[in-house]
Amino acid sequence: MGLLDSVLGSVLNGAMQGGAGQQPASGLPAGIPPELAEALAGMLGNDGGHGGLDGLVDKFNQAGHGDVISSWIGPGENKPVSQGQLQDVLGNLSGPLMAMLPALLPMIIDKLTPDGQAPQGGLGNGSDLLGMLTKAMAQRS
Repeated sequence: MGLLDSVLGSVLNGAMQGGAGQQPASGLPAGIPPELAEALAGMLGNDGGHGGLDGLVDKFNQAGHGDVISSWIGPGENKPVSQGQLQDVLGNLSGPLMAMLPALLPMIIDKLTPDGQAPQGGLGNGSDLLGMLTKAMAQRS
């Protein structure tokens, strides 16, 4: 997980150091690939299309992959997820995004649920989510 941690840390550190709060025209912090930020906000944010983390857990359960996402939230080792499993849950996503998610999504959900359970009320909206993830990565350092 070291390389993946490093890549995600670089992306998030780039967002934090992107120039005293300056944001590109898209409204996303500098350094965050827009497609990745939008997908994560849509998957995990309460204001996204999947109903937040609880909604995503429900979708994994409905697709028969509840044990996978539960391992990311709970303590212990994160089970891997394949592109096919993610497609079962999320439908078709762009090729580059689908290539990144099997490695990043388990780590991101794990970092956002450090107590081994989903926070009451979910992870907040998309911008709250980015702030939480940035903080979690900074604490890891």
